[in-house]
Amino acid sequence: MPDYQAVAFNQHLLAAINQSRELLLEHGMGALGAWALLNLLVSGYFVAHTDKRTELHYFHQMNVGWNFVNALLAVAGVLRAHPNHVEGMDLATSLTDQFTTEKILLFNAGLDVAYLACGSWLRARAASSQQLPERLLGFGRSLWLQGGFLFLFDLGFYLRYHSFAAELLNLLAAVKS
Repeated sequence: MPDYQAVAFNQHLLAAINQSRELLLEHGMGALGAWALLNLLVSGYFVAHTDKRTELHYFHQMNVGWNFVNALLAVAGVLRAHPNHVEGMDLATSLTDQFTTEKILLFNAGLDVAYLACGSWLRARAASSQQLPERLLGFGRSLWLQGGFLFLFDLGFYLRYHSFAAELLNLLAAVKS
């Protein structure tokens, strides 16, 4: 015969874990949005106020484009997070969501390393380019900044988010015993 108090306790604990996970996702997307907004404001200003023939102009131009995309991703992420609507979520769905999000964060961290490498490649290519080497230098520097930030963001977010996996797996073990 099932222990109904234990089942009710586990459901309450599962809802609390899921709410914390969703809040973390919401706050993480808020942080990404703040980064994007800061970059859009600062680089947007400098795109309009720098010499179009300089590395600095292209650096800010790439930052604007990059952070327009970051802003869209952040808004979509905030809209998808539902910290107050997790009551009916079962353990299987919670585990699936947990590990799917972890895979996305690790994949993104890998992409971030590729962005850093691409930035280095662009900067190296500028040394032998006759056409707009300042553009390659500026775009490469922007990829370093944005890729570096996103790598730290994705990896840090993964490490923080991964702590929920242990809590969910402990619940799974308690259900099985």
